[in-house]
Amino acid sequence: MCRFTLYLGPPIRLSTLLIDPDHSLIRQSTHSREREEPLNGDGFGVGWYVPEISGEPAVFRSITPAWNNRNLHNLARIVASPCILAHVRAATQSSGVNEANCHPFRYGKYLCMHNGDIGGFRNVRRKLLDSVCDEAYGNVYGSTDSEHFFAVVIDELVKQGTETPDLAVALDNAIQRAVTLANLYGGSPSYLNVAVADGHSAVISRYSNDPQHAPETLYYFWGQLYEQCEADDEGSEAVLVSSEKLSEQPGWEAVPPNHLVVVSRNRPPALIPCGMAGLVRAA
Repeated sequence: MCRFTLYLGPPIRLSTLLIDPDHSLIRQSTHSREREEPLNGDGFGVGWYVPEISGEPAVFRSITPAWNNRNLHNLARIVASPCILAHVRAATQSSGVNEANCHPFRYGKYLCMHNGDIGGFRNVRRKLLDSVCDEAYGNVYGSTDSEHFFAVVIDELVKQGTETPDLAVALDNAIQRAVTLANLYGGSPSYLNVAVADGHSAVISRYSNDPQHAPETLYYFWGQLYEQCEADDEGSEAVLVSSEKLSEQPGWEAVPPNHLVVVSRNRPPALIPCGMAGLVRAA
């Protein structure tokens, strides 16, 4: 299983998430505290938005471990963004270690990253692809269950047919579709901690249908981020959602199992039970 972090708020340097905190994402790539295997060394990726230049994000991915990639460290010192998604990877046995398989994945203005797996993916893969539109199908470049799941999210976004589709509804529907197929053809539980963002908002799931084990860990923080990890704009409120807490300072909250965290700029995170996004958002 992987580790990831999502940030939305005033512009901060990448290093504020990746390097500076006591339990930064790079630290989690070598010493994850909430996985049986502490290493996440099968590549990494960072996606960030620069809205004054483009609505589409930049993405930097590599198969090298995050802890010793000098280019990542140099970029992190200088690059700043109001919306950042970062991921360190622990590859599953069914997918190879190559750049196409590193997260986050991009489609237009959207980024997606995943921690977990689709149960019995080898038996489900073709069914997933058969269920999506050509546009979503054409965005799959690698072999991971994560990118195939993103294709289902893209399909849900396209189905909404608007310029500003509801990310929470799209992710929630994609989870239900993928889990239904996994139950029919995969024969094992699914773990779907997934983050999807468009630069202005995001939705993150903590989900599993395994009756014996809780979903992978996920936490969120809302408030004045400079007290957490020295953000540049003191007094401005921001949201962090992370597989593990970046520090031991107060303010972090655990996301309940099988819930979505809906994140919008200048608003506190909203928690929605999985399977309920359509009803809640319509109310």
